[in-house]
Amino acid sequence: MKLKAKSPSESAVTMTEIVLPQHTNALGTIFGGTVMSWIDIAGAICAGKHARSTVVTASIDALHFVAPIKLGHFVELKASVNATGTTSLEVGVRVDSEDPKTGERYHSVSAYLTFVALDSNGKAIPVPPIEPGTPAEKRRNQAASMRRKSRIELASQIKKEESLSKS
Repeated sequence: MKLKAKSPSESAVTMTEIVLPQHTNALGTIFGGTVMSWIDIAGAICAGKHARSTVVTASIDALHFVAPIKLGHFVELKASVNATGTTSLEVGVRVDSEDPKTGERYHSVSAYLTFVALDSNGKAIPVPPIEPGTPAEKRRNQAASMRRKSRIELASQIKKEESLSKS
């Protein structure tokens, strides 16, 4: 059975958090692990909405901290499906921080995660293909394709190196 393609906008997620004292280090900036957790949650919700099934995080391909996020700031996470495979989805998450006193907003973190859709027995199941419509969605889809190619190439090189080191 062929699954019907979906637009990235059908499963896009926007999540907002506030940085509280328990989220910060001695410098008054957020712990990276806290941001990573929020990114994983936003990404999983987005992937789950697209797949309409349980999803698990398979990898975090890239996570780039661009600017610090400070105590008291509002944090907006935007997640969108960039590409799909047979049973997997790449989700991009952009994190912006806002100073509540001035309204100044800035880009803080970008991340790319891969999720796998599972049935109730924990077996991977097919996901609907993605149908990018806007120029931004098409650009993100093409970039996701390049990242996938790079991941496959890297895995192959690592496997080759491991087999050589065992011999």
